[in-house]
Amino acid sequence: MSINDNNPLTLLVTAHPDPDSLTHHVATRLASALRPRAVEVADLHREQFDPRFTPADRRAYHEGGNYPPDVAREHCRLDRATDLVLVFPVYWWSMPALLKGWIDRVFVNGWAFEYSAASGLRPRLQRLTTHLLPIAGADSGAYERRGYEQALRTQIEHGIIDYVGSRRGATAFIHESEQPSSGVTAASVERAVRVVSEAVQAGPPPA
Repeated sequence: MSINDNNPLTLLVTAHPDPDSLTHHVATRLASALRPRAVEVADLHREQFDPRFTPADRRAYHEGGNYPPDVAREHCRLDRATDLVLVFPVYWWSMPALLKGWIDRVFVNGWAFEYSAASGLRPRLQRLTTHLLPIAGADSGAYERRGYEQALRTQIEHGIIDYVGSRRGATAFIHESEQPSSGVTAASVERAVRVVSEAVQAGPPPA
């Protein structure tokens, strides 16, 4: 599907059960920073997206089409977008199960990529730039010492974004999200929102 370059859309996807959480606060801040650019927020909890990979999903995966209605709706949203931003709390050094289930069901064979034994892998999301805004409880030092940031980047940037052919956008961690002092968190939020909003507004590099 063609993208209207005169009105680029950014899709923000969040996965947190508490509407008053830092995750939702960050998504709201980012949406404001991106205006007047068109922004759509997909709140997977509020929308009650079902993350379970069902027999219908498995059939669609192998057939490369005939997707369940809720998955087809997500495809339509992503087809309208030039940029995707995943805003999520880090659970056990990864993304929440709800967001992982969204990716499992939506980024599927026949839409996000095509794979066959004869022709191998053909990524299909070259039109999309994907940005990551993970919200972590630990400090940046812990992430560096233990290699958590690199592990998460490898898992998502290489394992998902590169696999489907999407362009890599900005990745901006917010650390120390659960500290008693709000000042440290506020500064981290400000920096991350600025990094991602500037990357979105700058657009993809020339081909």
